Amino acid sequence: MKSLDPRVGRLPEIGEPGIIKPKVTLDQFGSFEVFVQPKEGRSFQHEGVVHAPNLELAYILAKETFTRRNTCFSVYVVETRDVFVSPLTDGTTNAYDLISDVASTGILTYEIYHLAKRGKQHVHAGQVSAGSPEEAMSEAKKKFNSKTIYNVWAIEVAKIRMTSSEEMDYWTTLPEKKFRDAADYKGGDKLKTFLEKSK
Repeated sequence: MKSLDPRVGRLPEIGEPGIIKPKVTLDQFGSFEVFVQPKEGRSFQHEGVVHAPNLELAYILAKETFTRRNTCFSVYVVETRDVFVSPLTDGTTNAYDLISDVASTGILTYEIYHLAKRGKQHVHAGQVSAGSPEEAMSEAKKKFNSKTIYNVWAIEVAKIRMTSSEEMDYWTTLPEKKFRDAADYKGGDKLKTFLEKSK
């Protein structure tokens, strides 16, 4: 009997006992990490995740999802599997203490992100040159290891969908477009007026 529940309908079909049939192409989108620069000159920070069929559409969805309400200077996305992650530590253990020293052999550029406080987002620490993600982590250890960091991310710049200089006007807003700001709704004033009328 076929279920009308969409959650059940998305379950994989079962073939031979214990064997799950492979998903068809595009049945499930990939995940992409979104990084936002709130103001010019500020560091990029990790903002969240979008699911999309490719990098370009992930960029568009990231813009629509994370920048429609809040003003923003720039955004970029990268596929989750292209984010190289260090061990996640707790207490007073520094993630850099768990990263091995490796000699750098290449000239690829990597963006380095730090999780400086549990429960917060990863924030951009800077760039390093290296031949692999492991080398990038080692280079970051030499360059940015000045305080306790709970997690480190290394992302090869070539795999990032950046905002180009021609696209910067995407985030230009007119001063009179106050509808973007939550304060313009004056919810508190409206509630106060309503309560006074209700007395």
